[in-house]
Amino acid sequence: MGSDRKTWRIGVAGLGTVGAGLLTFLSEHPDFAPAGGRAVVTGVSARSRSRPRPFDISNLPWFDDPVALANSPDVDLFVELIGGSDGPAKAAVEAALSAGKPVVTANKALIAEHGAELAALAEAKGAPLLFEAAVMGGVPAVKIVREALVGDEIRSVAGILNGTCNYILTEMEATGRSFAEVLAEAQRLGYAEADPTMDVGGFDAAHKISILAALAFGCAPNFAAAEIEGIEQVDLLDIRMAKDLGYRIKLVASAERSADGVLVRVHPSLAPLNHPLAQAGGALNALFIEGARTGRIFVQGPGAGAGPTAAAVAADIADVMTGAVRPVFQAPASSLKPFDPIDPSRMTGRAYLRFLVKDEPGVIAAVSETLAEAGVSIESFLQKPTEGAEGVPIVLTTHAVAESVLTAAVERIAGLPAVLDRPHLLRIARI
Repeated sequence: MGSDRKTWRIGVAGLGTVGAGLLTFLSEHPDFAPAGGRAVVTGVSARSRSRPRPFDISNLPWFDDPVALANSPDVDLFVELIGGSDGPAKAAVEAALSAGKPVVTANKALIAEHGAELAALAEAKGAPLLFEAAVMGGVPAVKIVREALVGDEIRSVAGILNGTCNYILTEMEATGRSFAEVLAEAQRLGYAEADPTMDVGGFDAAHKISILAALAFGCAPNFAAAEIEGIEQVDLLDIRMAKDLGYRIKLVASAERSADGVLVRVHPSLAPLNHPLAQAGGALNALFIEGARTGRIFVQGPGAGAGPTAAAVAADIADVMTGAVRPVFQAPASSLKPFDPIDPSRMTGRAYLRFLVKDEPGVIAAVSETLAEAGVSIESFLQKPTEGAEGVPIVLTTHAVAESVLTAAVERIAGLPAVLDRPHLLRIARI
């Protein structure tokens, strides 16, 4: 099997949005022939054969079991678009790699949680394992980090990696509606799943940033070490107050390397209004990559959808057809080790704090004194009485401070008699 093959017989498991996009692309481009080879679909598998689809599969061999499709002698290249970190997706990918067949996948959970072991299997069998479509949809983030910047030393990657969360936060700001209202609309429009936990809980973005961290830093993906916070607790009041202070709230996924190790985290964070991340609205994805030699690179584009993601899958298929060979991650699988996670409490950064306090004299002074005693310096302050509210919301931003110090200060403020509920803390993005 190699780049001299005239026809690559492709098995596609998973006929959802991305699978439909891929089959549509290949049917509309029968001349898709990188390096002179042709790509022909010779088998498909999905949960339901009878489900209505925008394309005809009646002339394609059907497999109820994706593992059987992966093992089929009529399949040279296996495309996994089922999703999920385990179950049939993992079993089918392992079957294909074990048979020495190249695998192309869009499955970020599978790569983030089992990438190292799958890379070892792929390299032992001499079979490519490619996953461009797993991160940022149609934006070639994986290629940039794994290939274009292999001659640099990447220090950090950070950005917006989940279009659903970005759409929800954008709509909350634009329409003044609550998280619950906008989420319901996103589900109706198909931007969010019926169970939106993977997206709004930050887990989808964490899978993606775990993959980028592994590629950037030459280590094994370590999803279990990621610090994850979703957007469920972002209040409309925070969006308004942050804007008054010159910021916009985004779900930012980041991976930073230092002498102590690697910090991978996903958090709602404040980005300055004039910053490119703050200006990436709707369902867009955006990413900053900082290298020792190249400096900062910024890419932005559609992070999901049938067309963009199918284009990324097709690009990986083209790489296989042209005979491109490289380690699955930055280094051979035998040398991959999980990164050493940094204790987040040791990190320093700026923060946004919101308190609901009693409307009485001396409260602001008490909060300020408590912060000062804890070693937290205030950068800006905002008080906005809200009609009909039980108390008065006050918001402040801090100068850079150790997270352990900030956490201790917030606990002390929470205990003040004039503070009516638990202080709300958001980080200001380190971008």
